[in-house]
Amino acid sequence: MKILVVGGGGREHALIRKLRENPTVTEIYCAPGNGGIAADAVCVPVKATDIEGMVALAKERGVDFCVVTPDDPLVLGMVDAMNKAGIATFGPNRAAARIEGSKVFAKNLMKKYGIPTADYHTFTNPSEALGFVTGKNEFPIVIKADGLALGKGVVIANTLDEAAEAIHSIMEDKKFGASGNQIVIEEFLTGPEVSVLAFCDGETVVPMVSSMDHKRAFDGDQGPNTGGMGTVAPNLCYTPQIARQCMETIFRPTVDAMKAEGCPFSGCLYFGLMLTPKGPAVIEYNCRFGDPEAQVVLPLLKTDLFDVMQAIWEKRLGQIEVQFSDESAACVVLASGGYPAGYETGIAIDGLDANGQVEGAAVYHAGTKREDGVYKTAGGRVLGVTCVAPDSASASVSAICRFARRLSSPLTRCQGAYAKSLPSSRLSYRR
Repeated sequence: MKILVVGGGGREHALIRKLRENPTVTEIYCAPGNGGIAADAVCVPVKATDIEGMVALAKERGVDFCVVTPDDPLVLGMVDAMNKAGIATFGPNRAAARIEGSKVFAKNLMKKYGIPTADYHTFTNPSEALGFVTGKNEFPIVIKADGLALGKGVVIANTLDEAAEAIHSIMEDKKFGASGNQIVIEEFLTGPEVSVLAFCDGETVVPMVSSMDHKRAFDGDQGPNTGGMGTVAPNLCYTPQIARQCMETIFRPTVDAMKAEGCPFSGCLYFGLMLTPKGPAVIEYNCRFGDPEAQVVLPLLKTDLFDVMQAIWEKRLGQIEVQFSDESAACVVLASGGYPAGYETGIAIDGLDANGQVEGAAVYHAGTKREDGVYKTAGGRVLGVTCVAPDSASASVSAICRFARRLSSPLTRCQGAYAKSLPSSRLSYRR
């Protein structure tokens, strides 16, 4: 069985290392991949958003199954193109990917089907948006670009000036391009945040182990939003009682709503939740595995990942049992100094073996390249270091500290502090 994984980040590396466990998998290609992924798959320099090029690659290499995980190609319709070419896939089609591709679509879906979420208003005119915020005069307030923005299109404005700047930046300066043609302005919710990924085949939904993603660049939940600086699983705030409530009020209704709208969701559906004083509410949906959530959830998956993906493709997810370990996992992201703003690339990374790993931990490569046998930085988020412990997440974080400290320049200069992923029931924040 030949598999093509689309993408080139830490999430894709985690997926590839898990897919390799299946004995029927004979070859894994990754496009475009990166320097570290090249130790586990054949990397081919095709851009993740190059739909025609990716389909041509799949045909040329005789690919049997394609795993599409980044948001951009999903929203652009890569799954549709692969299916048209007769290639089995994991991931939602273009219509279903709108659940992440348009926050307006997602919010309207939740409103229509009674799925709990923050109160919201949508705007296509910046003056009207500013007028609404001025008239409301309640802060903090959340301002979101409608479309994809690399996980950075959310601003929590604490003052009118901050709100005005966010509206101007998104809608007029086009900080996120066409994704800012429309914005969503939401009420600010409080409570612990939970990430729950779920396998879906359009009918059945199977939640994975919960996790907590830390989005802010600096310690203490400070600094700008990033693609994700660290994660723990399971999330200690997510109790069995809350899990049952989420299944009844959010997970099952969302899958049913997508089916009712004529766009059943197949693949991995990401539920970004806030455990508010009034109960769980949806912050956002993603139409794929989270990054770095995948780096802690997948190591705890006991059921063979490719078996699950095949069951989803064949619409028989309800016929298999998906099991997770009772262990805990934590991932700390090591990022280039300056990220998410300006940062250097091409700096050598010390402390990794020939396969880009360290003994006793899993190192998932995101922004790396390999030149003359040396791993070098090639992006903002460089590495994700993951450890698994038998009981508490704090134990796995402690293990990460030991291994992360063995990695030198530039990682010792990164904003990656080693306790960033420690869970706490006292956390109250909103991305």
